[in-house]
Amino acid sequence: MIGFHKFERRGDRLAPMNVFLSRLWGNVLVAVAIVAFSLALGTLGYHYLGNVGWIDGLLNAAMILTGMGPVDKMESTEGKLFATFYALYSGIAFLTMVAVILTPLYHRFMHHFHMTAD
Repeated sequence: MIGFHKFERRGDRLAPMNVFLSRLWGNVLVAVAIVAFSLALGTLGYHYLGNVGWIDGLLNAAMILTGMGPVDKMESTEGKLFATFYALYSGIAFLTMVAVILTPLYHRFMHHFHMTAD
């Protein structure tokens, strides 16, 4: 699967730069997929449950996903409930994206650190 690679173990040599960059690129693609899925989910939810247009649904989804807050006030109970759960989901999705992108960087740093210590 793209983005999920077996990392070298503590006793192994540091991976070459092209392997590291390949891992990093794969993880960035996974994060982009999470963003695309999250925007699609939010756009659909705001459109169908929040009764807003497609572009307004996309705008609301993007604003919530980036932590800026909603643009349109939800009037219906379904819209309010969706906005509540989408905001909670967005926080988790953001943390997941950060972890996915930082994993190869953190692993390389720690692996290099352990190589220097040994």
